[in-house]
Amino acid sequence: MEVHDKIRVMREINQWSQEEMAEKLAMSANGYAKIERGQSSLSIDKLKQIAQIFNIDMVDLLANQDKTFFFSIGDHTNSHNVNQADKFQMLLEAKDELLKQKDNEIVALKEIIALLKEKL
Repeated sequence: MEVHDKIRVMREINQWSQEEMAEKLAMSANGYAKIERGQSSLSIDKLKQIAQIFNIDMVDLLANQDKTFFFSIGDHTNSHNVNQADKFQMLLEAKDELLKQKDNEIVALKEIIALLKEKL
């Protein structure tokens, strides 16, 4: 998963609109939309700002998503009521993604073990 995809997923988990996210970043909605589409380069300062908004470490945004997954559970304020069922559904989807990634990692590790055994 690319950085811009992670940012979009985190925004959706928090149930913020692109406009709300743009406001939090003190930028235009169009400029923010370009970030989510991967059409805009992100500076280190902007990445730090985004990580702070999501209450995660900047490294989590940059980490290779094939090996890891992240999600934030914290005290995030919303300007509108959040449907708890929707929140749980998003968490379940995140869990499913985590399980898929762990399964892929297990397969890769088994292949490495098999190769190492062959060399011995």
